[in-house]
Parts: sequence; structure tokens; C-alpha cells
Amino acid sequence: MYETILFPTDGSDHAATVAEHAIDVAATRDATLHVLSVVDDRAFLVLDEDRVERVRDDLEATAREAVDAAATRAAERGVETTTAVDTGHPAECIVDYAATGDVDLIVMGTSGDEYERNVVGSVSQRVVREAPVPVTTVGPSV
Repeated sequence: MYETILFPTDGSDHAATVAEHAIDVAATRDATLHVLSVVDDRAFLVLDEDRVERVRDDLEATAREAVDAAATRAAERGVETTTAVDTGHPAECIVDYAATGDVDLIVMGTSGDEYERNVVGSVSQRVVREAPVPVTTVGPSV
């Protein structure tokens, strides 16, 4: 049923907990785990032009570290992985990846900062509403 599982990560402590759930599902189902981190390009809106490239490079490096860490943990469990780093609005990139990557299930966390929940809506809420596949969410209290 689930051959390809998408785990979007921001590299946070909570994401590490969610990774364990995603890896467990992938290991149980003998599925491939796709690990995606999205550099939120809204971070560039308030920057001076001369700082954008440096900040983008830093954020991409952090995103790469996050996907590599999750892929390493998955490999330790014998789970095949594919990694990707994208730039854009996180929810849109996650939904697009799921739609074009032949993904069967998304496993993601629900935590977000207060601003995001109250003003622009959380990434996980938007993914749940728009995803073309089932979404399993893991709350911060797990």
C-alpha cells in the first residue's frame, strides 16, 4: 500500500522525533523514504540584496544537513532513501513533491511557531488540506 513515503523536515528537534515515525513506517512497509527540506523563500523578503545569497546558502546548507541526518538514520534501519532540498513556500513544495514524486504517504510534524499558526496558517494544516495522498501527522507531545 505504501511504497513511497515522504518525510518533510526542517531539522528541528521535533522533526527528529517525526523522522523515527516515518522511518518506522518505511521499514515496516519495505518502502522508500523520500526526505525533503524546503528553504522558505519568504525569509528573503526582508533582506537587503547583498545579503540574500549568503543567507540562502546558509539555509540551504542547514536544509542539506537535515535531510542527510534523516537519511543516515533511515540507512541504519535498512531503509532506502532519496533526499531533496527545494526553495519556496514549504507547504506548496511539499504538496508539489508528493504530486509529482509518486508519493503514497506523507509523514510530518504538526508543530509551528505561534505567528505561523495564527497569521498565515501552519504548513502541516495546509498540506493536510491540499495533499493528493494521505498525511500522517505527529504532534509535539509524542
